[in-house]
Amino acid sequence: MIDMEKVRRESMRWILLNALNHARPAGTYESVLLPTLQTMYPDATALEIRRHLDYLSDRALVKVHKEPHGPWRALLTRHGIDIVEYTIDCEPGIARPEKYW
Repeated sequence: MIDMEKVRRESMRWILLNALNHARPAGTYESVLLPTLQTMYPDATALEIRRHLDYLSDRALVKVHKEPHGPWRALLTRHGIDIVEYTIDCEPGIARPEKYW
């Protein structure tokens, strides 16, 4: 049986990493990431983005600047760049597709 929640969670993380890769070197705000994520998951929420950014931050793949009363801003770390560029192995928790080239 396929765990659809796990698929959604891990896919969202991969989408966020790719979006942040395109926003390099400055990074971007969660308000930009939400519509990007909603192209694949129309019911995605800002809370989900924050949860996934926290997860990716704990894994040292992104750096998150949290404004106390405002939006969050995220940018990739060198490890996050390496994951997106397929130069290092990706541990479980992120639905990175297999490299086919």
